[in-house]
Order: sequence, then C-alpha cells, then structure tokens
Amino acid sequence: MKQLLNERICALFRSNWQQTLTYWSVFFSFGLCVAFLGPTILDLRCQTQSTLQEITLVFFSQQFLLFIGSTIGGFFSKTLVSSLSALAVSSLTISVVFAIIPLCHKLLVLAFAMAVSGLAMGIIDTISNLQLVKIYQKDSTVFLQALHFFVGLGALVSPLIADPFLSETSCVIGNSSTNATSLRHLRNKLAGRHVHNVSSVHLHTDGEVVTNVSYAFWIMAVANLPIPITILILMYRERLFVCRSDPSRRLLDGDVLAMKTWGATGLTEDAGHQKDTSRSHKGLFGCCLFGNTHSFPLSFFGIHILGGLVLFFSDGIVGSYTGFVYTYAVEPPMNLPHKTAGYLSCVFWAAITAGRLSAIPLSYRFKPVRLLIVSQVGVIVTLLLLLIVSNSSVFLFIGTCCLGLFISSIFPCILAFTEDILEYKGCATTVMVTSAGMGEMLLQVLVGLVMHNQGSFSFLLCGMIFDCLGFATFILLFFVQQSHKKLIDVLPGDSPAERLEENGIKTCSGAVLNSWDTSEQKTSLDP
Repeated sequence: MKQLLNERICALFRSNWQQTLTYWSVFFSFGLCVAFLGPTILDLRCQTQSTLQEITLVFFSQQFLLFIGSTIGGFFSKTLVSSLSALAVSSLTISVVFAIIPLCHKLLVLAFAMAVSGLAMGIIDTISNLQLVKIYQKDSTVFLQALHFFVGLGALVSPLIADPFLSETSCVIGNSSTNATSLRHLRNKLAGRHVHNVSSVHLHTDGEVVTNVSYAFWIMAVANLPIPITILILMYRERLFVCRSDPSRRLLDGDVLAMKTWGATGLTEDAGHQKDTSRSHKGLFGCCLFGNTHSFPLSFFGIHILGGLVLFFSDGIVGSYTGFVYTYAVEPPMNLPHKTAGYLSCVFWAAITAGRLSAIPLSYRFKPVRLLIVSQVGVIVTLLLLLIVSNSSVFLFIGTCCLGLFISSIFPCILAFTEDILEYKGCATTVMVTSAGMGEMLLQVLVGLVMHNQGSFSFLLCGMIFDCLGFATFILLFFVQQSHKKLIDVLPGDSPAERLEENGIKTCSGAVLNSWDTSEQKTSLDP
C-alpha cells in the first residue's frame, strides 16, 4: 500500500511539477517580505526623517493590506491564466517595491509602498495555498508543508541580507546621544513589530542622513526578480498568453494528463473541456454563494468557521510570540542581555522552518488530524512549561525552539484537513488564509495592550489562553466533521467526484485514487 501511495504522489508531482515549483518559489518571495521590515525600520525612519511613532504606521499599512489581499486573492483563481497572471504581477510588484523603497523619502509615500507590497503578499498567500489544494486534494498536505517551508526560508534569508547594511549608531547625524547598544535594543524590539512602549524613546529627525540600507533592498529586489520571470515562462509553456490561450481553461485542465497516464477514467480532454466551458460562468465562491447555500447543511458552514478560528488563534500566537518574546526576555523576571534576547526571534523562525521541513515526510506517513493533535498538545505543554519555569533563560530558548517546531505545521494541516472534509469545494482555503491573517493582526495588538497594562508575565499567559481556545475549537471541529460525514453519507446525491465537477473542479487526485483502489483490488485477487 505504501509503495502504491508513493508512486501515486510521485505521478501527481510529475504531472504538475512546474506549477508546484512555481507556487513554492512565489512563497519564498512572500517570506522575504514577511521579515524584512522589522530589522530595517530604524534606517527607514532616518530615510524619511520621521519619529519612531510615525514610522510604525508602515507596519499597520502592510498588515492591513495583507489581510485585504488574502480576502480578495481567491477571486483570481478561477482559471489558470488569471491565477498565474495574478502571481506574476504580485511577485513583480514586490520586486518593484523593494527597488523604490530607497527612493521613498516621505513617510506617506513609504506607507503607500508598504501597503502595495502587503496587498501583493495577501494575493500570493491565498492563490498559492488554494491552487496546491486544488491540484493535489487528498495528497495536498505534503505539498502544503513544503510550501510553508519556503515562507520560513525566505523569512530567515531576508534579515541576513539586510544585516550588513544596518546602521550601528544613529543614522541621522545630530546631537543625539543614542549609542550602539541602545539602538540594537530598540531594533530588536521593532524587528518583532513591537510598536508599543516606544513613546519614551527620542531619536533625532533633523540632520544629515547616513545609511546604507538601500543596498539591502536593491539586493532583495534583484534576488526576487527571477520569480516573476519563471511564472511568465511557465505561462508561455502552457500557452496561456492572450494570443495563444484558451480563456476558459481552468487551473486543473493540465491534470487531464495525469488521468490519461493512469487510464483512470474514460473522459477525454475534449469532454473535460466541454464540461468546463459549460460551467465557466460560476465564480470561485459559487459553491457557497448566490443561491447555492440551501444545498449545504449547517455543518458545512460550521466547519469553515471553526477551521478559521483554529488558524486565527495559531497564527495569532506566531505573530504575538515573534513580536513580544524579545521584550519579555529583557524585562523582569528574565532580564537577559539585549544581544542574547535578540536571538530568540531567529531561533523561533528557524524552528518553524525546520518543523515544516520535517513535517513533509511525516505528512506522507500520518493523516493531518493526527499531526494536528500532536501539534496542538505540544504547543499547550510547551507554553505551560514556559510558565512554570519562567526564571530559566536556558529553558526559554529550549521552549522557543519547541514552540516553533510544534506550531509550524498547524496551518498546512488544518488547511488540508478542512478541505478534505468539505471535498474540495473551493471555499475553505480562502476562509482559512483570511482568518489566519486576521488573527495575526488582531491578537498582536491585544497582547501588546495586555503587556502594557499588566506586565511582561502576561505575555506567556496570553499565549496559553489563545492555544487552549484554539485546541477547544479544534476538538469541536473534529466532532462537527464527524457529524458532517454521517450527514453527507445518508443524503442522496452524486458521488464526491461528481459534486466537485459541479463546482467546476477537475478531480485528478480523485481519479488517480480510484485507479489505485482498482489496482489494489486486482492485486488482492491475484494468487
């Protein structure tokens, strides 16, 4: 059985490797954007000659437009040409933004550039997740883990590129008494997007600006440039340009090749195209909007809401831990040196990256629900131990590493889990990605306000509460999906594959799964 499964996944990858590698590379671009702003924010403050309170506006502008981009990204995924076009424009936009940031000497211009990059990031986030789920369906967990590994890789590379060009002292020459140590402390705070408690910090705004951070942005712009070029090459190979393309061709038409390879169905490419054209008027959300809601039970919408809440809390923990672990470490009871505490965010992101890389083979061997249970329990136990051993700086680093490892695979696993429950109707991914972005944005603000009023110890307590709420939501999701499955089984209707076709989604993975089920039956009958 494992050999058959391995061959099936390899066959699916071979038939879709170009699109898969494209989505992975685009997510590397997404990772570059995630982590570059924090370390460079003080140099950008000098460039715009603004106060520290004013420059934090760029954090909000990027994060808010990322949320908007995640929400609207699904509308570009109806066809292969619109999907790849949106990715090409978004990744090219990121390169352009990187290139023009050194030219933004006004705060509002810089905030606008950050907002544009946030919108592009949100579109990339939704489209890449959505299309991998559509292509691989029941086997998507493995490929989603790899996809999110590239986010962590980009987030690790970006600060390394920026670090040699960051100013060690105040980059506005004046009468400022800010030394290198205090500046490094402030930079580590802002690297985690910690924009609270900075009102007491005074930095010079008038004087000669001396900063080399422009080179970091230009290097990242050039490093990102091959990604939109790769997408355009893929579009050319797939004959998707206006003069050569079939405008009604959907993303999964290329999967007909896999069905032909395995001889799984009797459908021809013409028949598949005919079906597709007949449903081309349906939008991405046609399965849950515009009069189709009566055909779904309440559990269908409950799964969307509960799955979104799980990611709301888990991504909120990631955002708040990245943002405030440095502040927690340098204040009582830890009182770590500033330089030592600055490594915590790096350790956390490195653990997330390593966790997603290790989750690739694990996703091949275990179902998403098992990985989710282990991850959720692991996060709760880690945060509980961090609360108990709150005076140990060594355990803070160990706990940060463990937290990153456990929480890393929740996003791809819950995405694959919910889509599998809902039989890939195309709505869940957009809801999941949007909920995750909302959680990361709102819970960071909430944790910052609580820490400001109650002290640094409340940081871990907030994380513990959020994860308990997330785990309780996941348990409720598990029982709702059991009820949903029983309800779907007793309802008269089409097979899952036919219901997918009704929503304009070709079922390559389903067809190949059926072919392997037939192969296994034949194998068991042979003497």
